Amino acid sequence: MATIRKRGTSWEVQVRRKGFPSLTKSFSAHSDAVAWARDKERLIDRDELGPDTQLLKCMTIGDLLCRYRDTVTTAKRGAEPERYRLRTLLAHPLSKASLNKISPSVVTSYRDDRLKLVQPGSVRRELAILQHCFELAKREWGLPINTNPVQQITLPREQRARERRLQNGETQRLASAMTDSVWYLRPLITLAIETGMRRGELLSIRWRDVHLAARTVRILKTKNGHPRTIPLTPKAVDILSSMERKDDRVFPVTPNAVRLAWERLRKRAGLEDLRLHDLRHEAVSRFFEYGLTVPEVALISGHRDPRMLSRYTHLRPEKVAEKLAKMIVG
Repeated sequence: MATIRKRGTSWEVQVRRKGFPSLTKSFSAHSDAVAWARDKERLIDRDELGPDTQLLKCMTIGDLLCRYRDTVTTAKRGAEPERYRLRTLLAHPLSKASLNKISPSVVTSYRDDRLKLVQPGSVRRELAILQHCFELAKREWGLPINTNPVQQITLPREQRARERRLQNGETQRLASAMTDSVWYLRPLITLAIETGMRRGELLSIRWRDVHLAARTVRILKTKNGHPRTIPLTPKAVDILSSMERKDDRVFPVTPNAVRLAWERLRKRAGLEDLRLHDLRHEAVSRFFEYGLTVPEVALISGHRDPRMLSRYTHLRPEKVAEKLAKMIVG
């Protein structure tokens, strides 16, 4: 017997049969939930094969993805971007393939179709979701899936690490293009360069976690889930000291507001190839040029893997040459 219940703005339906793991899916319309439940029950009732084959035959990859979206994605900090990738997966014919017919070729077709439209990095992130989905189905959801088809295909090559840094005069071009109408943009960009914080981390700072005497700021919401205390440069201390406390947050604005303000700014400055996240690359590279060690830079940036830290580091050869000259002269 199917159970249908209202959860927020959607209808969640669950089909349970003795000897079978439960099937769950959410719909925006009650009628769609009822139709889906009847369809699954009819497939189970009519199939004369064993329960394992029967279950896989009446479920699709789309069913797995919907369950993943409703039970796993919702708990992630990056839920919204992942929902977007899941919508892409669900819109592809891949999602309609039944689980008893899954094969590496099905995933290969998805990979090749997507590579015609987007960059390899985007396809890798989408396939990572699909791979995790299959692993959960095998290990935690009780589905009799023997292999993970994503692990049997060749993933697109990783893209070269982006190396964009601020060039001579670009900092001044950004400063000249700023207007007083967006009060937060100048201090936010300066702090991004001085601390290496991500946009979300900057927007999460609360004044109670800013300790100017100790020259540190504590951020609790980070990408990897590990809070960290960031030492501040003298310029970062000056910026924070001069800011008016309008709210309990240092920057009481939304991520979308920052995105739109940044896009307008870089167009005015004539730097349309510059991304806000490039300022994090700039900061990490500068920390190494200042002479900080890998552990010291990792303390600031929050990187827990030295390999990932190296992808953010783009030293200027002339700076290294200056350092060598000082060492040799000394």
